Amino acid sequence: MNSDSDRLASARAQWQWRGEDRPPFADVPASGQISIWDFPRPPKIVHEPREIVVRWGSTEVARTRAAWAVRETSHPPTFYLPLADVQRGLLHPAGGGSFCEWKGPARYWNLVDGARCLEQVAWSYPHPMAGAEPLADCVAFYAHHLDCSVGGARVHSQPGGFYGGWITPDLAGPFKGGPGSGAW
Repeated sequence: MNSDSDRLASARAQWQWRGEDRPPFADVPASGQISIWDFPRPPKIVHEPREIVVRWGSTEVARTRAAWAVRETSHPPTFYLPLADVQRGLLHPAGGGSFCEWKGPARYWNLVDGARCLEQVAWSYPHPMAGAEPLADCVAFYAHHLDCSVGGARVHSQPGGFYGGWITPDLAGPFKGGPGSGAW
């Protein structure tokens, strides 16, 4: 095994929860909810048929019914919107990047509209790893400074500053990203 394969195997082996059993601290889903603790690890990429809208103040950044949802144990779904459904003139490359052990190298994006700028508010995987190919021509947005909705339901951002999942009323947590959740 080469060093890249070793690092991936090591990163993937660290996860205790893999969607097979709910931990004792998991919230019990209410009627109409699903538990994020039932999502698998490695994550599953599924087509999302509900309409997704992303707004930045009065500016509509994106609207689609063709998104992909990445569902991973302990995380609210991250929604990847086709670039064709995003106002491309608003997206400007940002510096930096990161690496996901499931999806590969990420590229970051700023939203720019005249004098307004939200730095590193979006990311994409232009060359995803095997299994994440549907994400190649898509972009995901952090919901912190945007107004986002899924199927008409307003989104709340995942806790913490790194993960980009969107919390909707149909999900039961708790959600990774807050204090003490690093090993989830």
